[in-house]
Amino acid sequence: MQLSDNSNNSFNFQQALEEEIKGFDPKNPPKQELIDSCVHCGFCLSTCPSYRVIGKEMDSPRGRIYLMDAINKGKATLDEATTQHFDSCLGCLACVSTCPSGVQYDSLISATRPQVERNQPRNFADKIIRSIIFNIFPYPERLQIFLPLLWVYQKLGIQKIVRATGLLKRLFPRLAAMESILPEITLKSFNKTYPDVIPAKGKKRYRVGVVLGCVQRLFFSPVNEATVRVLTANGCEVVIPKTQGCCAALPAHQGQEKQAQALAKQMIDSFADTGVDYIIINAAGCGHTLKEYGHILADDTEYKEKGEQFSNQVKDIQEFLAEVELTTPLSAVTDDDLTLVYQDACHLLHGQKISLQPRQLLKQIPGITLKEPIDAALCCGSAGVYNMLQPEVAEELGKQKVNNLMNTGAKLIASANPGCSLQIKKHLNQQGKDIKLMHPIELLDYSIRGEKFKL
Repeated sequence: MQLSDNSNNSFNFQQALEEEIKGFDPKNPPKQELIDSCVHCGFCLSTCPSYRVIGKEMDSPRGRIYLMDAINKGKATLDEATTQHFDSCLGCLACVSTCPSGVQYDSLISATRPQVERNQPRNFADKIIRSIIFNIFPYPERLQIFLPLLWVYQKLGIQKIVRATGLLKRLFPRLAAMESILPEITLKSFNKTYPDVIPAKGKKRYRVGVVLGCVQRLFFSPVNEATVRVLTANGCEVVIPKTQGCCAALPAHQGQEKQAQALAKQMIDSFADTGVDYIIINAAGCGHTLKEYGHILADDTEYKEKGEQFSNQVKDIQEFLAEVELTTPLSAVTDDDLTLVYQDACHLLHGQKISLQPRQLLKQIPGITLKEPIDAALCCGSAGVYNMLQPEVAEELGKQKVNNLMNTGAKLIASANPGCSLQIKKHLNQQGKDIKLMHPIELLDYSIRGEKFKL
Protein backbone atom coordinates (compact mmCIF):
# COMPACT_ATOMS: atom_id res chain seq x y z
CA MET A 1 0.00 0.00 0.00
CA GLN A 2 2.81 2.33 0.89
CA LEU A 3 4.48 1.63 -2.47
CA SER A 4 1.24 2.42 -4.29
CA ASP A 5 0.90 5.74 -2.45
CA ASN A 6 4.45 6.69 -3.38
CA SER A 7 3.76 5.83 -7.01
CA ASN A 8 0.65 7.98 -6.98
CA ASN A 9 2.53 10.81 -5.33
CA SER A 10 5.28 10.52 -7.92
CA PHE A 11 2.72 10.57 -10.74
CA ASN A 12 0.94 13.58 -9.28
CA PHE A 13 4.22 15.44 -8.87
CA GLN A 14 5.23 14.73 -12.48
CA GLN A 15 1.80 15.79 -13.72
CA ALA A 16 1.98 19.02 -11.73
CA LEU A 17 5.47 19.69 -13.05
CA GLU A 18 4.31 19.24 -16.65
CA GLU A 19 1.34 21.54 -16.08
CA GLU A 20 3.64 24.11 -14.51
CA ILE A 21 5.84 24.30 -17.63
CA LYS A 22 3.61 26.56 -19.65
CA GLY A 23 4.68 27.01 -23.23
CA PHE A 24 3.27 28.39 -26.47
CA ASP A 25 -0.28 27.40 -27.35
CA PRO A 26 -1.00 25.53 -30.64
CA LYS A 27 -2.17 28.65 -32.53
CA ASN A 28 0.71 29.80 -34.77
CA PRO A 29 3.66 29.46 -32.39
CA PRO A 30 7.08 30.59 -33.70
CA LYS A 31 8.10 28.00 -36.30
CA GLN A 32 10.87 25.64 -35.24
CA GLU A 33 12.44 25.66 -38.72
CA LEU A 34 12.81 29.45 -38.54
CA ILE A 35 14.29 29.18 -35.05
CA ASP A 36 16.75 26.53 -36.28
CA SER A 37 17.94 28.80 -39.11
CA CYS A 38 19.76 30.96 -36.54
CA VAL A 39 23.41 29.90 -36.33
CA HIS A 40 24.02 32.11 -33.26
CA CYS A 41 26.81 34.06 -34.96
CA GLY A 42 26.07 37.26 -33.03
CA PHE A 43 26.09 39.68 -35.98
CA CYS A 44 22.73 40.99 -34.75
CA LEU A 45 24.09 42.14 -31.40
CA SER A 46 25.82 45.29 -32.63
CA THR A 47 22.72 46.53 -34.47
CA CYS A 48 20.14 45.65 -31.82
CA PRO A 49 19.10 48.81 -29.93
CA SER A 50 17.74 47.01 -26.86
CA TYR A 51 20.95 44.98 -26.49
CA ARG A 52 23.03 48.16 -26.80
CA VAL A 53 21.17 49.81 -23.94
CA ILE A 54 20.39 46.84 -21.66
CA GLY A 55 23.51 44.81 -22.45
CA LYS A 56 22.02 41.38 -21.70
CA GLU A 57 22.11 38.42 -24.09
CA MET A 58 18.43 37.65 -23.55
CA ASP A 59 17.54 41.17 -24.71
CA SER A 60 19.10 40.57 -28.12
CA PRO A 61 17.58 38.82 -31.16
CA ARG A 62 19.86 35.83 -30.62
CA GLY A 63 18.88 35.59 -26.96
CA ARG A 64 15.17 35.82 -27.73
CA ILE A 65 15.53 33.07 -30.33
CA TYR A 66 17.19 30.93 -27.63
CA LEU A 67 14.14 31.58 -25.44
CA MET A 68 11.68 30.74 -28.23
CA ASP A 69 13.54 27.48 -28.83
CA ALA A 70 13.56 26.60 -25.13
CA ILE A 71 9.84 27.34 -24.75
CA ASN A 72 9.02 25.33 -27.88
CA LYS A 73 10.93 22.34 -26.46
CA GLY A 74 9.48 22.61 -22.95
CA LYS A 75 12.78 23.67 -21.38
CA ALA A 76 11.55 27.15 -20.42
CA THR A 77 8.23 28.64 -19.42
CA LEU A 78 6.28 31.47 -21.02
CA ASP A 79 6.06 33.53 -17.86
CA GLU A 80 6.86 36.98 -16.54
CA ALA A 81 10.62 36.31 -16.59
CA THR A 82 10.75 35.32 -20.26
CA THR A 83 8.05 37.76 -21.38
CA GLN A 84 10.09 40.76 -20.27
CA HIS A 85 12.74 39.90 -22.85
CA PHE A 86 10.20 39.71 -25.65
CA ASP A 87 8.70 43.00 -24.45
CA SER A 88 12.11 44.68 -24.55
CA CYS A 89 12.28 44.14 -28.34
CA LEU A 90 11.53 47.33 -30.28
CA GLY A 91 10.58 45.40 -33.41
CA CYS A 92 12.85 47.71 -35.41
CA LEU A 93 13.98 44.79 -37.65
CA ALA A 94 17.60 46.01 -37.83
CA CYS A 95 18.66 42.45 -37.09
CA VAL A 96 16.80 41.23 -40.19
CA SER A 97 18.82 43.61 -42.36
CA THR A 98 22.07 42.56 -40.67
CA CYS A 99 21.70 38.78 -40.41
CA PRO A 100 24.06 36.96 -42.85
CA SER A 101 21.97 33.77 -42.53
CA GLY A 102 18.69 35.41 -43.50
CA VAL A 103 16.95 34.54 -40.24
CA GLN A 104 13.33 35.72 -40.37
CA TYR A 105 13.31 37.30 -36.93
CA ASP A 106 10.41 39.52 -37.99
CA SER A 107 8.23 36.42 -38.48
CA LEU A 108 9.45 34.93 -35.19
CA ILE A 109 8.72 37.98 -33.04
CA SER A 110 5.37 38.63 -34.77
CA ALA A 111 4.36 35.05 -33.92
CA THR A 112 5.59 35.35 -30.32
CA ARG A 113 3.84 38.61 -29.37
CA PRO A 114 0.27 37.24 -29.74
CA GLN A 115 1.35 34.20 -27.71
CA VAL A 116 2.46 36.52 -24.92
CA GLU A 117 -0.79 38.50 -25.03
CA ARG A 118 -2.93 35.35 -24.90
CA ASN A 119 -0.98 33.36 -22.34
CA GLN A 120 0.83 35.72 -19.98
CA PRO A 121 -1.34 37.84 -17.65
CA ARG A 122 -0.24 41.46 -17.33
CA ASN A 123 0.15 43.20 -14.00
CA PHE A 124 -2.27 45.96 -13.03
CA ALA A 125 -0.06 48.86 -14.21
CA ASP A 126 0.53 47.15 -17.55
CA LYS A 127 -3.17 46.56 -18.04
CA ILE A 128 -4.02 50.20 -17.36
CA ILE A 129 -1.45 51.74 -19.72
CA ARG A 130 -2.16 49.20 -22.48
CA SER A 131 -5.90 49.75 -22.11
CA ILE A 132 -5.42 53.49 -22.58
CA ILE A 133 -3.19 53.02 -25.61
CA PHE A 134 -5.21 50.38 -27.46
CA ASN A 135 -8.64 51.84 -26.71
CA ILE A 136 -7.78 55.40 -27.74
CA PHE A 137 -4.81 55.75 -30.08
CA PRO A 138 -6.02 53.51 -32.96
CA TYR A 139 -9.37 55.37 -33.06
CA PRO A 140 -9.01 58.96 -34.36
CA GLU A 141 -12.60 59.84 -33.46
CA ARG A 142 -11.93 58.88 -29.81
CA LEU A 143 -8.56 60.59 -29.71
CA GLN A 144 -10.14 63.74 -31.12
CA ILE A 145 -12.44 63.98 -28.08
CA PHE A 146 -9.40 64.68 -25.89
CA LEU A 147 -7.97 67.43 -28.11
CA PRO A 148 -9.89 70.34 -26.48
CA LEU A 149 -8.71 69.21 -23.04
CA LEU A 150 -5.13 68.90 -24.24
CA TRP A 151 -5.34 72.32 -25.90
CA VAL A 152 -6.46 73.88 -22.59
CA TYR A 153 -3.77 71.88 -20.75
CA GLN A 154 -1.13 73.51 -22.93
CA LYS A 155 -2.58 77.01 -23.30
CA LEU A 156 -3.15 77.54 -19.57
CA GLY A 157 0.45 76.57 -18.79
CA ILE A 158 -0.49 73.44 -16.88
CA GLN A 159 1.88 71.39 -19.04
CA LYS A 160 4.86 73.58 -18.07
CA ILE A 161 4.05 73.18 -14.38
CA VAL A 162 3.66 69.39 -14.66
CA ARG A 163 6.97 69.04 -16.48
CA ALA A 164 8.81 71.44 -14.19
CA THR A 165 7.80 69.59 -11.02
CA GLY A 166 8.69 66.15 -12.42
CA LEU A 167 5.99 64.72 -10.15
CA LEU A 168 4.24 62.79 -12.91
CA LYS A 169 7.49 61.11 -13.91
CA ARG A 170 8.17 60.02 -10.33
CA LEU A 171 4.66 58.69 -9.69
CA PHE A 172 3.60 57.40 -13.10
CA PRO A 173 6.66 57.10 -15.39
CA ARG A 174 4.73 55.59 -18.29
CA LEU A 175 2.07 58.30 -18.24
CA ALA A 176 4.89 60.84 -18.06
CA ALA A 177 6.49 59.22 -21.10
CA MET A 178 3.18 59.53 -22.94
CA GLU A 179 2.83 63.18 -21.92
CA SER A 180 6.42 63.98 -22.86
CA ILE A 181 5.85 63.33 -26.58
CA LEU A 182 2.61 65.34 -26.75
CA PRO A 183 2.94 67.72 -29.71
CA GLU A 184 1.60 71.25 -29.75
CA ILE A 185 -2.18 71.21 -30.13
CA THR A 186 -3.43 73.84 -32.57
CA LEU A 187 -6.90 74.79 -33.74
CA LYS A 188 -6.14 73.04 -37.04
CA SER A 189 -5.99 69.75 -35.15
CA PHE A 190 -9.69 69.85 -34.27
CA ASN A 191 -11.43 69.42 -37.57
CA LYS A 192 -9.77 68.75 -40.90
CA THR A 193 -11.89 67.23 -43.64
CA TYR A 194 -11.04 66.33 -47.22
CA PRO A 195 -13.23 65.89 -50.30
CA ASP A 196 -13.83 62.27 -51.30
CA VAL A 197 -12.05 62.86 -54.60
CA ILE A 198 -9.48 65.56 -55.41
CA PRO A 199 -8.75 66.01 -59.14
CA ALA A 200 -5.28 65.88 -60.65
CA LYS A 201 -3.70 69.07 -61.91
CA GLY A 202 -3.11 68.83 -65.63
CA LYS A 203 -3.17 65.43 -67.33
CA LYS A 204 -4.25 62.59 -65.04
CA ARG A 205 -1.59 59.87 -64.81
CA TYR A 206 -2.89 57.79 -61.90
CA ARG A 207 -5.85 57.42 -59.56
CA VAL A 208 -4.53 56.86 -56.04
CA GLY A 209 -6.00 56.41 -52.59
CA VAL A 210 -4.46 58.12 -49.57
CA VAL A 211 -4.39 56.68 -46.03
CA LEU A 212 -4.62 59.52 -43.50
CA GLY A 213 -3.36 57.66 -40.42
CA CYS A 214 -4.40 58.24 -36.79
CA VAL A 215 -1.72 60.35 -35.12
CA GLN A 216 -0.82 61.72 -38.55
CA ARG A 217 -4.27 63.14 -39.32
CA LEU A 218 -4.70 64.80 -35.92
CA PHE A 219 -1.22 66.00 -35.01
CA PHE A 220 0.52 66.18 -38.40
CA SER A 221 -2.30 67.32 -40.68
CA PRO A 222 0.09 69.61 -42.67
CA VAL A 223 1.92 66.45 -43.82
CA ASN A 224 -1.31 64.98 -45.20
CA GLU A 225 -2.16 68.29 -46.89
CA ALA A 226 1.30 68.42 -48.46
CA THR A 227 0.94 64.80 -49.59
CA VAL A 228 -2.30 65.55 -51.44
CA ARG A 229 -0.84 68.68 -53.07
CA VAL A 230 2.30 66.87 -54.24
CA LEU A 231 0.29 63.98 -55.67
CA THR A 232 -2.20 66.16 -57.53
CA ALA A 233 0.61 68.39 -58.83
CA ASN A 234 2.20 65.28 -60.34
CA GLY A 235 -0.87 64.09 -62.19
CA CYS A 236 -2.62 61.99 -59.55
CA GLU A 237 -6.32 62.00 -58.86
CA VAL A 238 -6.61 61.46 -55.10
CA VAL A 239 -9.31 59.40 -53.38
CA ILE A 240 -9.78 59.70 -49.59
CA PRO A 241 -12.51 57.36 -48.24
CA LYS A 242 -14.27 58.75 -45.18
CA THR A 243 -14.73 55.28 -43.67
CA GLN A 244 -11.00 54.56 -43.30
CA GLY A 245 -9.71 54.15 -39.76
CA CYS A 246 -6.45 52.95 -38.24
CA CYS A 247 -4.01 50.90 -40.32
CA ALA A 248 -3.67 48.44 -37.37
CA ALA A 249 0.05 49.11 -36.80
CA LEU A 250 -0.13 49.75 -33.04
CA PRO A 251 -2.09 46.61 -32.09
CA ALA A 252 -0.30 44.44 -34.68
CA HIS A 253 3.15 45.37 -33.35
CA GLN A 254 2.07 44.49 -29.80
CA GLY A 255 0.35 41.17 -30.50
CA GLN A 256 -3.22 42.44 -30.21
CA GLU A 257 -4.29 40.03 -32.93
CA LYS A 258 -8.09 40.40 -32.98
CA GLN A 259 -8.01 44.19 -32.86
CA ALA A 260 -5.41 44.33 -35.63
CA GLN A 261 -7.50 42.03 -37.83
CA ALA A 262 -10.68 44.06 -37.28
CA LEU A 263 -8.93 47.33 -38.18
CA ALA A 264 -7.27 45.78 -41.23
CA LYS A 265 -10.65 44.56 -42.51
CA GLN A 266 -12.15 48.03 -42.04
CA MET A 267 -9.29 49.57 -44.02
CA ILE A 268 -9.67 47.03 -46.84
CA ASP A 269 -13.43 47.60 -47.03
CA SER A 270 -13.01 51.38 -47.09
CA PHE A 271 -10.92 51.22 -50.28
CA ALA A 272 -12.96 48.48 -51.95
CA ASP A 273 -14.54 49.54 -55.26
CA THR A 274 -12.65 52.86 -55.34
CA GLY A 275 -10.86 51.82 -58.52
CA VAL A 276 -7.48 53.16 -57.39
CA ASP A 277 -4.22 52.14 -59.03
CA TYR A 278 -2.22 52.51 -55.79
CA ILE A 279 -2.83 53.17 -52.10
CA ILE A 280 -0.43 55.81 -50.79
CA ILE A 281 0.82 56.17 -47.22
CA ASN A 282 3.19 58.81 -45.84
CA ALA A 283 3.96 57.23 -42.43
CA ALA A 284 6.66 54.54 -42.26
CA GLY A 285 5.14 52.39 -39.49
CA CYS A 286 1.70 52.45 -41.09
CA GLY A 287 3.15 51.55 -44.48
CA HIS A 288 4.94 48.48 -43.16
CA THR A 289 1.73 47.18 -41.56
CA LEU A 290 -0.42 47.93 -44.63
CA LYS A 291 1.98 45.77 -46.64
CA GLU A 292 1.54 42.93 -44.12
CA TYR A 293 -2.25 42.52 -44.40
CA GLY A 294 -1.87 39.13 -46.10
CA HIS A 295 0.03 37.90 -43.03
CA ILE A 296 -2.26 39.59 -40.48
CA LEU A 297 -5.33 38.03 -42.12
CA ALA A 298 -3.69 34.70 -43.03
CA ASP A 299 -6.23 32.68 -41.01
CA ASP A 300 -9.26 34.54 -42.35
CA THR A 301 -10.68 32.69 -45.36
CA GLU A 302 -12.80 35.66 -46.44
CA TYR A 303 -10.14 38.37 -46.16
CA LYS A 304 -6.80 36.63 -46.74
CA GLU A 305 -6.81 37.16 -50.51
CA LYS A 306 -8.32 40.63 -50.13
CA GLY A 307 -5.52 41.50 -47.72
CA GLU A 308 -2.85 40.33 -50.14
CA GLN A 309 -4.41 42.28 -53.01
CA PHE A 310 -4.67 45.40 -50.86
CA SER A 311 -1.03 45.13 -49.74
CA ASN A 312 0.13 44.76 -53.34
CA GLN A 313 -1.35 48.18 -54.07
CA VAL A 314 0.31 49.94 -51.12
CA LYS A 315 3.19 52.33 -51.81
CA ASP A 316 5.03 54.66 -49.51
CA ILE A 317 4.68 58.18 -50.93
CA GLN A 318 8.44 58.49 -51.48
CA GLU A 319 8.65 55.04 -53.03
CA PHE A 320 5.80 55.92 -55.39
CA LEU A 321 7.16 59.31 -56.48
CA ALA A 322 10.61 57.88 -57.11
CA GLU A 323 9.08 55.20 -59.34
CA VAL A 324 6.70 57.38 -61.37
CA GLU A 325 9.08 60.39 -61.34
CA LEU A 326 8.19 64.00 -60.67
CA THR A 327 6.67 65.96 -63.53
CA THR A 328 6.76 69.39 -61.89
CA PRO A 329 9.73 71.79 -61.73
CA LEU A 330 11.37 72.26 -58.33
CA SER A 331 12.74 75.43 -56.77
CA ALA A 332 14.82 76.25 -53.68
CA VAL A 333 12.98 76.17 -50.36
CA THR A 334 15.22 78.66 -48.51
CA ASP A 335 17.05 81.83 -49.48
CA ASP A 336 20.43 80.27 -48.71
CA ASP A 337 21.68 76.76 -49.38
CA LEU A 338 20.11 74.26 -46.99
CA THR A 339 22.05 71.50 -45.25
CA LEU A 340 19.74 68.79 -43.98
CA VAL A 341 19.98 65.30 -42.53
CA TYR A 342 17.52 62.55 -43.39
CA GLN A 343 16.47 60.29 -40.51
CA ASP A 344 15.79 56.68 -41.50
CA ALA A 345 12.62 55.33 -39.90
CA CYS A 346 13.13 51.66 -39.03
CA HIS A 347 9.95 50.39 -40.65
CA LEU A 348 10.86 52.23 -43.83
CA LEU A 349 14.53 51.20 -43.90
CA HIS A 350 14.40 47.67 -42.47
CA GLY A 351 10.72 46.82 -42.89
CA GLN A 352 10.11 48.14 -46.42
CA LYS A 353 13.73 48.37 -47.67
CA ILE A 354 13.18 52.00 -48.65
CA SER A 355 16.31 54.12 -48.21
CA LEU A 356 17.54 55.53 -51.51
CA GLN A 357 14.19 56.90 -52.73
CA PRO A 358 13.75 59.62 -50.06
CA ARG A 359 17.34 60.73 -50.58
CA GLN A 360 16.92 60.81 -54.36
CA LEU A 361 13.84 63.02 -54.06
CA LEU A 362 15.44 65.41 -51.57
CA LYS A 363 18.56 65.80 -53.72
CA GLN A 364 16.38 67.00 -56.60
CA ILE A 365 15.46 70.14 -54.64
CA PRO A 366 17.83 72.96 -55.66
CA GLY A 367 20.21 74.23 -52.98
CA ILE A 368 19.99 71.16 -50.72
CA THR A 369 23.04 69.39 -49.29
CA LEU A 370 22.27 66.04 -47.69
CA LYS A 371 24.27 64.88 -44.67
CA GLU A 372 24.44 61.32 -43.31
CA PRO A 373 24.51 60.63 -39.54
CA ILE A 374 26.54 57.89 -37.91
CA ASP A 375 24.47 54.90 -36.80
CA ALA A 376 21.76 55.92 -39.27
CA ALA A 377 20.14 52.48 -38.97
CA LEU A 378 19.82 52.63 -35.16
CA CYS A 379 16.26 53.03 -33.84
CA CYS A 380 15.29 56.35 -32.23
CA GLY A 381 13.36 54.53 -29.49
CA SER A 382 9.86 55.42 -30.62
CA ALA A 383 8.94 52.05 -32.19
CA GLY A 384 5.17 52.55 -32.21
CA VAL A 385 4.26 52.70 -28.51
CA TYR A 386 7.57 51.35 -27.19
CA ASN A 387 8.60 54.76 -25.80
CA MET A 388 5.46 54.66 -23.62
CA LEU A 389 5.78 51.02 -22.53
CA GLN A 390 9.58 50.91 -22.09
CA PRO A 391 10.45 54.57 -21.36
CA GLU A 392 13.94 54.02 -19.88
CA VAL A 393 15.36 52.20 -22.91
CA ALA A 394 13.57 54.58 -25.28
CA GLU A 395 15.00 57.57 -23.44
CA GLU A 396 18.59 56.47 -23.97
CA LEU A 397 17.99 55.68 -27.65
CA GLY A 398 16.32 59.05 -28.20
CA LYS A 399 19.33 60.86 -26.75
CA GLN A 400 21.73 58.90 -28.97
CA LYS A 401 19.64 59.55 -32.09
CA VAL A 402 19.45 63.31 -31.52
CA ASN A 403 23.18 63.53 -30.77
CA ASN A 404 23.99 61.70 -34.01
CA LEU A 405 21.65 63.90 -36.05
CA MET A 406 22.98 67.12 -34.52
CA ASN A 407 26.61 66.09 -35.01
CA THR A 408 26.10 66.29 -38.78
CA GLY A 409 25.84 70.07 -38.51
CA ALA A 410 22.57 70.01 -40.46
CA LYS A 411 20.12 72.90 -40.11
CA LEU A 412 17.02 70.76 -40.69
CA ILE A 413 15.97 67.17 -39.97
CA ALA A 414 13.78 65.30 -42.47
CA SER A 415 11.74 62.51 -40.86
CA ALA A 416 9.13 60.36 -42.61
CA ASN A 417 7.32 58.87 -39.60
CA PRO A 418 5.15 60.65 -37.00
CA GLY A 419 6.35 58.47 -34.10
CA CYS A 420 9.99 59.19 -34.92
CA SER A 421 9.22 62.90 -35.28
CA LEU A 422 7.57 63.08 -31.85
CA GLN A 423 10.45 61.20 -30.23
CA ILE A 424 13.12 63.35 -31.90
CA LYS A 425 11.32 66.62 -31.12
CA LYS A 426 11.06 65.59 -27.48
CA HIS A 427 14.81 65.04 -27.19
CA LEU A 428 15.66 68.14 -29.17
CA ASN A 429 13.61 70.16 -26.67
CA GLN A 430 15.19 68.38 -23.71
CA GLN A 431 18.66 69.24 -25.04
CA GLY A 432 17.67 72.82 -25.85
CA LYS A 433 18.30 72.34 -29.56
CA ASP A 434 16.44 74.71 -31.87
CA ILE A 435 16.31 72.95 -35.23
CA LYS A 436 13.45 72.52 -37.66
CA LEU A 437 12.02 69.04 -38.36
CA MET A 438 9.89 68.34 -41.43
CA HIS A 439 8.54 65.43 -43.44
CA PRO A 440 10.38 65.08 -46.79
CA ILE A 441 7.03 65.54 -48.58
CA GLU A 442 6.58 68.93 -46.90
CA LEU A 443 9.91 69.99 -48.40
CA LEU A 444 8.83 68.76 -51.84
CA ASP A 445 5.55 70.61 -51.44
CA TYR A 446 7.32 73.91 -50.72
CA SER A 447 9.63 73.30 -53.67
CA ILE A 448 6.79 72.52 -56.10
CA ARG A 449 4.76 75.56 -54.98
CA GLY A 450 7.81 77.81 -55.26
CA GLU A 451 7.50 78.96 -51.66
CA LYS A 452 10.30 79.46 -49.15
CA PHE A 453 10.44 79.10 -45.39
CA LYS A 454 12.77 80.42 -42.70
CA LEU A 455 14.79 78.18 -40.43
